[in-house]
Amino acid sequence: MSFYKSIATVGGFTFASRLTGFLRDALIAGILGVSGLTDAFFVAFKLPNFFRRFFAEGAFNAAFIPLFSGILVSSGPTAARLYGEKVFALLLFSLTGFVLLIEHFMPVAVFLFAPGFGSTPERFDLAVTLSRITFPYILFISLASLLSGILNSMGKFAAPAGTPIILNLTMIGALLMILVEWISPGRGLAWAVFLAGVLQLGWLWISCHFQKMSIKIVLPEMTPETNALIRLGIPGAISAGVIQMNLFMDMIFASWLPTGSVSYLFYADRLNQLPLGVIGIAISTALLPELSKHIKAGKLDEVHQKQNQALEFALAITLPAMVGLIVLGTPIVTFLFQRGAFTASDSTATGMTLAAFALGLPAYVLVKILSTQFFARHDTKTPMIIAIGAVALNFILNFLLIGPFSYVGLALATACAAWFNALFLGTILFLKQWLIFNSRVKKVLPRLVIASLFMGACCYGLLQILPLPHRFFMRAFVVGLWVGGGFFSYVMATWVVGAFQFEELQQFLKKQVFS
Repeated sequence: MSFYKSIATVGGFTFASRLTGFLRDALIAGILGVSGLTDAFFVAFKLPNFFRRFFAEGAFNAAFIPLFSGILVSSGPTAARLYGEKVFALLLFSLTGFVLLIEHFMPVAVFLFAPGFGSTPERFDLAVTLSRITFPYILFISLASLLSGILNSMGKFAAPAGTPIILNLTMIGALLMILVEWISPGRGLAWAVFLAGVLQLGWLWISCHFQKMSIKIVLPEMTPETNALIRLGIPGAISAGVIQMNLFMDMIFASWLPTGSVSYLFYADRLNQLPLGVIGIAISTALLPELSKHIKAGKLDEVHQKQNQALEFALAITLPAMVGLIVLGTPIVTFLFQRGAFTASDSTATGMTLAAFALGLPAYVLVKILSTQFFARHDTKTPMIIAIGAVALNFILNFLLIGPFSYVGLALATACAAWFNALFLGTILFLKQWLIFNSRVKKVLPRLVIASLFMGACCYGLLQILPLPHRFFMRAFVVGLWVGGGFFSYVMATWVVGAFQFEELQQFLKKQVFS
């Protein structure tokens, strides 16, 4: 499978996941609105997902995939499978103990992550109750992420990329039962998260079985390979989880703000995650096994080529996405969420927060792409040090911006910290000569910026000419015109400024994606 075809596979399934996620969030917004209940549930929902970024996506992207890929290339599938079983056992036993520990001290955990909830005892108690139900999800999804890493290393991207859809469909089912009053709102959603973790793990285990990579449960064993995973995984988990650390820090600060602030941040982040997930996760997921194998084989020219392709592709999507979300953020939030218990003022607040998050969108994706160079070379300490600096900067900016800008200032601080992270990663890669821009990237990048700004101006003009109507189907039509007009103006602008030619695009799609 070609590199771009791998990106298209991951991106396509991730896009489907985000669409079902939007349906899920729209149902939450319409049924539950913005309230103390939604604040409590979002804390309970984000708590296991926060740790997932460390134990699952962070540690395994940083350490497991490069090590597993190396064993797969040098020693073959059987040795790689046995290594996977050892890591699975280590993760299963260690995370079981961690879950039991946090379950016992859940009031302390909720207080640490949402200290402002202490001023509203009912909201705090509900957050503790719901978190105790959702927290075991970290065990299931971490084991599922290990299986995803195995499949990705083997060039099988579809099953892992489609796994989040299971979570969304399970929660949608719970929301429909809430709508007909079959289950209580908070506990129903919390148990849906728990069930989804079990289903996701089962789905990926079956997928591994069909790839002749069935993972059996064995007793944990400390070996040089598992020690290497721990040594590389801890700093890798910290560096890969920096965005989530900053988002959780935002939630801590927002817990002191008026009721609803946590929900505004959650809804805005969900929209911001669409391009981040479809582009950033797709590229980094496909790129890491590629770089690991090329570095292992000493093919440094291939490494630089893949890195440049990834950067060009990412910026071609995220720059216009950033501009589009800034210009059209509030009306898009209105279209997606404003119904039922979600009011016009909620749309405005969420839209402003989304625009602040979107300022860092290219940086969020660049961090994921640039980090893969370090991870593929088994250097997880450098990204960790930079990530710690980014978290410290976010903390300082939260203090400075929360006063004048409230929850919008928290989102703006996260965007600034992401740019800090990306710029420092890129600078160090240049100094080490691990990243060398080719002539095409140097030519295309400034032209993409010009095309994106032109697209933003066109979107603003369309917004003035075609304001959002009241009826849903007319709203959908108008939003389609905005998005379609923005896309057409961006494509035409990139052609006019010479970022690419249509013949190049046609040949590229035929060769890389549809071949």
